[in-house]
Amino acid sequence: MNEAILSDRLAACYTGVVHDVMRAAGARDFTLPAELRPILPEQALAGPAFTIEGEVADGADAHETLLAWTRLLSEAPAGSIWVSQPNDRVVAHMGELSAETLKNKGVRGCVTDGFVRDVNFLLAIGFQTWCRGFTPRDIVGYWMPKATGVPIRIGDVTICAGDFLLGDRDGLLRVPRGDVAGGDGGRSGGRDGESGPQGDPRGRRPADGLPEIRQVLAQARSKAHPLTCRYPAPCPFRADRSIVSADPLRAEPT
Repeated sequence: MNEAILSDRLAACYTGVVHDVMRAAGARDFTLPAELRPILPEQALAGPAFTIEGEVADGADAHETLLAWTRLLSEAPAGSIWVSQPNDRVVAHMGELSAETLKNKGVRGCVTDGFVRDVNFLLAIGFQTWCRGFTPRDIVGYWMPKATGVPIRIGDVTICAGDFLLGDRDGLLRVPRGDVAGGDGGRSGGRDGESGPQGDPRGRRPADGLPEIRQVLAQARSKAHPLTCRYPAPCPFRADRSIVSADPLRAEPT
């Protein structure tokens, strides 16, 4: 199964269900910080991570910071999610021109452990972006990338390149690539050649995967399946916050 189909099926899954399956299987440290919020809460986001690690370089040459940023944009593969640990809470790490470039390349969205800007434009083009907040200040002369395709840490969660993320209104989860795709997801050598406790928080080899997740994904083709929730779906709560349906996971699209 190719990555696009896996991503679409994962996006059809409810984060609460995926979380509970992973918790029951013994997974730990896979829920990203609740302070990260989406600008489009009604829009689910799922896909493999293109990881970025950066650092503050205050006083760096403005031209060099811009060149480094454009190189980042060129490296992001279609079908991926831009996932950044900027190690900074001062400047914006996504904005209008970058989002438009990434969307045109087929990048599914952005997750950054920092701030973004040009939010009205991001909303207008429908580029889902998860962040900690907003600022008009940009990276020019201040911030530089260190590496791409490397493990990064956001909160208690370590994200490796190619791991899948799933986000909806409730929050963001990291699902190891092997748990979604089975085997090594079409890559040789597992995930970054790791195995055992280093490669997987449950102490499994990535090739073992998590059959329960793959079962949920296989069943996500059916909108009637109780473990799926597609957007937009009828809100399970009335205006007075009383529950309309006893089982909001069964909500069907209008």
